[in-house]
Amino acid sequence: MQDLDFDAIVELICKEDPRFDRRAYLFTRQGLDHAVKELRKRDAGRAQRSMHVSGPELLQGIREYALEQFGPLAITVLHGWGIRRCADFGDIVFSLIDYNIFSKTESDRREDFSEVYTFEEAFVRPFLPRGPRPKHWPKAILTEAS
Repeated sequence: MQDLDFDAIVELICKEDPRFDRRAYLFTRQGLDHAVKELRKRDAGRAQRSMHVSGPELLQGIREYALEQFGPLAITVLHGWGIRRCADFGDIVFSLIDYNIFSKTESDRREDFSEVYTFEEAFVRPFLPRGPRPKHWPKAILTEAS
């Protein structure tokens, strides 16, 4: 499908369901491309056949792609687009399925996207300092980072 078609469809989706910014849909599509590329690298057998990506696999690809693209700002960017949990990506994916941008198998369900990880563990923890915290840090910082 051409980008113009994708953009027009995303515009329609956003009019019907304004919860997510338009950029969230493009990012999800790019996250799928990233997930497919990484899965093919890890499993040569998958590279030879048609690729289906499960909900958890897509979420892992999206997580990797977000960290790669936005680093410690990933959670801030996603929140700015209205995405606050894994299930939000499921809603985006199923909206794209409804408009035939993405496809699904009989076994794919929205629940596949239910809290595979928390945004805290996926997008905040990788950037917290490791090891013991200095004792001279204010108590509020020690409490928040723990």
